[in-house]
Amino acid sequence: MTAQFSSIAVYTQITSHPYSIRPVRSNLRRIHGMVRLHSRGPLPDWPELPSVSSASPYHRHARRVFTQTGIYDVWVSCLTSSTLFDLRGSEYRAHNQQGDMDYIESLDNRLNTFLDDLFGERDTRVRGWLLLDSYLPTFVLTVVYLLAIYLGTKYMRKRTAYSLKGVLQAYNLGVTMLSLYMLVELICATWSAGYRLQCQALHEAGEADVRVAKALWWYYFSKLIEFLDTIFFVLRKKNTQITFLHVYHHASMFNIWWCVMNWIPCGQSFFGPTLNCFIHVCMYSYYGLSTIPSMHRYLWWKKYLTQAQLVQFVLTISHTLSAVVVPCGFPFGCLIFQASYMFTLVIFFVNFYIQTYRARQPREGRKLTFDQHNSKSSHQNGHAVSTNGTTFKKRQ
Repeated sequence: MTAQFSSIAVYTQITSHPYSIRPVRSNLRRIHGMVRLHSRGPLPDWPELPSVSSASPYHRHARRVFTQTGIYDVWVSCLTSSTLFDLRGSEYRAHNQQGDMDYIESLDNRLNTFLDDLFGERDTRVRGWLLLDSYLPTFVLTVVYLLAIYLGTKYMRKRTAYSLKGVLQAYNLGVTMLSLYMLVELICATWSAGYRLQCQALHEAGEADVRVAKALWWYYFSKLIEFLDTIFFVLRKKNTQITFLHVYHHASMFNIWWCVMNWIPCGQSFFGPTLNCFIHVCMYSYYGLSTIPSMHRYLWWKKYLTQAQLVQFVLTISHTLSAVVVPCGFPFGCLIFQASYMFTLVIFFVNFYIQTYRARQPREGRKLTFDQHNSKSSHQNGHAVSTNGTTFKKRQ
């Protein structure tokens, strides 16, 4: 027996069916296309559903479905090349999954439309680059990062801290080398492009701007990698080091640089990352060396890293505001936002520096060894002190 059914009648049955869902109602044409895919006979145009008369078992099942007890009792099936998904009972889960995907896609579209309306047209030169076309992955990764901190500290509360010495050595070496690569590439790219220090617009250097943007994409991606800094603190139970400044800096930089890469991926944006890459070469070298006990006597320069970071922020603010004083077409709002954000970092880092290196000065004037100084904020593990993945005893 063969039959043809009006798509309008089928639509009525779907919308009135107790298991009907919005994705199916809104994608009836997709269902129609799936049925047409398996019909060997004439394929009538929309809005008529095709006649299903083949000897294939899928065709026989579809014919049985669409002719069962009349149109008012019919239930609709979507055919694929090897599987039949039904819109009722336990088999309804497949269509719920499609509904979830449609909801995520709709959320993604609304979120990106909002950002486009807020900031204007994106830079087309970075279109299609990893993680840049949609803000949703960056946002979700940030939420996962924050949840990992919260849930991780709870999970580790009654557990022994991990040493992670070998992992830390490999990680610090990797981030050091990545920072060194970005530093060299940014210097070479901006030098060959003839970038100015005072103010550099977004479209002055042609293809050389794209090379700068590629280097800055790695800088954006490195902010995702640096989420592991906090994860290692959690696993090693260094909760005193998971400060508001630490989390604020890591989470905000990753999201801010997604915006930078989409709207201002070159030009004036190069200066801060260049300085920061140099700081990170020094900083992660220090972290890596601190996992080697024989190197501790040479690591007296920790506080100067914080001072260098403060100098970096001041120089970046000065460089940013110079483009406000003598404009060159770089977006004014971006300059003000960058200067304001850097100013918040200055406040937080000055507060951190005072609390760490001024308030903790010994009243007697005696100096502490490297081991004793770090043991103040280190997790006690038996009779030894674990600092940055390395276990050693206090000096007497």
